[in-house]
Amino acid sequence: MATPLSDTPLSPLKTIAVVGLGTMGTGIAEVLAKAGREVVGIDISEAQAAKSVAALESSTARAVERGRLTEQERADVLARFRTATDLRAAADADLVVEVAPESYEIKQQIFRELDGIVRPATILATGTNALSVTRLAADSARPERVLGLHFFNPAPAMRLVEVVSSVLTAPTAVSAVTNLALDLGKEPVAVGDRPGFVADGLLFGYLNQAAAMYEAKYASREDIDAAMRLGCGLPMGPLALLDLIGIDTARRVLEAMYASTRDRLHAPAPILKQLSEAGLTGRKSGRGFYTYDAPGSATVVADSLTPAAGGSEAAGRPVRSVGVAGSGTMASGIAEVFAKAGYEVVLAARSEEKAQAAKARIGKSLARSVDKGRLTAEAAAQTLDRISPAGSYEAFAEVDLAVEAVAEDLEIKQQLFATLDKVCKPGAVLATTTSSLPVVACARATSRPQDVIGMHFFNPAPAMKLVEVVRTVLTADDVHATVREVCVNIKKHAVDCGDRAGFIVNALLFPYLNNAIKMVQEHYASLDDIDAAMRLGGGYPMGPFELLDVVGLDVSLAIEKVLHREFRDPGLAPAPLLEHLVAAGCLGRKTGRGFREYARR
Repeated sequence: MATPLSDTPLSPLKTIAVVGLGTMGTGIAEVLAKAGREVVGIDISEAQAAKSVAALESSTARAVERGRLTEQERADVLARFRTATDLRAAADADLVVEVAPESYEIKQQIFRELDGIVRPATILATGTNALSVTRLAADSARPERVLGLHFFNPAPAMRLVEVVSSVLTAPTAVSAVTNLALDLGKEPVAVGDRPGFVADGLLFGYLNQAAAMYEAKYASREDIDAAMRLGCGLPMGPLALLDLIGIDTARRVLEAMYASTRDRLHAPAPILKQLSEAGLTGRKSGRGFYTYDAPGSATVVADSLTPAAGGSEAAGRPVRSVGVAGSGTMASGIAEVFAKAGYEVVLAARSEEKAQAAKARIGKSLARSVDKGRLTAEAAAQTLDRISPAGSYEAFAEVDLAVEAVAEDLEIKQQLFATLDKVCKPGAVLATTTSSLPVVACARATSRPQDVIGMHFFNPAPAMKLVEVVRTVLTADDVHATVREVCVNIKKHAVDCGDRAGFIVNALLFPYLNNAIKMVQEHYASLDDIDAAMRLGGGYPMGPFELLDVVGLDVSLAIEKVLHREFRDPGLAPAPLLEHLVAAGCLGRKTGRGFREYARR
């Protein structure tokens, strides 16, 4: 009888077989060979095996050119990598990493064959990101040695590795593979067995919602992608990322997630099926959400959906002076943006003192820009001179554009718009910066709803390049054109969207944040592991819990409630853990405690 793996001291993982030499398998082989491991690359296709060797030769040659490897080191790496077309080549491996296509049939066949080839103590790892590790392990002769080892693409560059245990996995196997990941210079995150694990579990729900948003013709593909890049600091927009991943691959992952969760947010958007079945799978086929100049190319070319260069045909209204209503951080930031662009700005608040304090805040912001060399002292002084503080909205009598940035409360905003309706001259454009309330409800508080539009700036307004331009069903074409022209003048990137909860960014961002909270609530993964997974595996500048604490848990809960109320999807219901923290007064950094504790200043 064989000694169980859990009782067997594991030898160092020196010889490693990689089964499947596609892009991911080749990348993993490169990482292992560079780290001094003997690597056997196995693929049923001789051509694919040869292509993998050529890819390693090419990447290591580039590394020599860039001074990252010497010629001798390159020769050593290449000598440590050999290929085969028969699984029997894995006989002496300490670890086998399977990176075959996402199919139970294919993977189970590989694991069954490996059972009769490898030594009893050899660890078998699957690179799946969508299939059940437990199901694959249960079909193996030695389920205790089977686990998941999920690298991210491109494997040489991406630091995250998810180490996936099933209820059957021996702790010694997990420990050995975790130590290997650390030795490879990766950051391993321990997760349980559920579709998508952490990073893809959060990422693919977000990508699916973006596809559904595009399918509903709520916003253009370019605007959805630009909104998430500029509004969230992501390296790629969701539709471009779907094209990179492969639309067929994304559909398979979502189907596996939906089969497990039955959460409608994971039910693949119909457009993913339509594109997949038409062979429009993204970059690899040359066309997906975008069109590329050749299969496999990253270069996007114009097609019938590409926006015309001229933009709107309507002429905008002249804007020389701008009124900004409010005295908080957002109001002063918006006033600074307009003044820097050369507009005369009236900054009005409920009292002269509040308005003066807001102008003083702008002065400090401009001084910091001077200190950092981003602005001359003369330009800062001229900018500040263009801002006139006022203690009454009567000062908006002659402005061409009035932008409100008061509390996110519909009743307060409606009262303000009723006042603006009375004090602003005919033809003035009235804009709200709301991030979650219906713009049309503000418009209906006036006698001129055709002049009302949403201009959703992001905080901090001087730094963030995005403005969501929100048209209601009543907004006039020339009002929309006016705001688009103004955005160009203030050097902001405008994206168009309709008047529904969350607009683009918050409608895609907050369900993702809510799902991260549910993972912690269900004890699936820790705050730190989830934050690390999304920074390292998803390219997010901040992990979800870092971001929630910065935004404020009360603000996040309010937006979640608005989204749930509008879309009536059970999957959008705020996580109870978020509600409990808000009820306890743990609102994030501003209170010193949210998901984490912060030092009091």
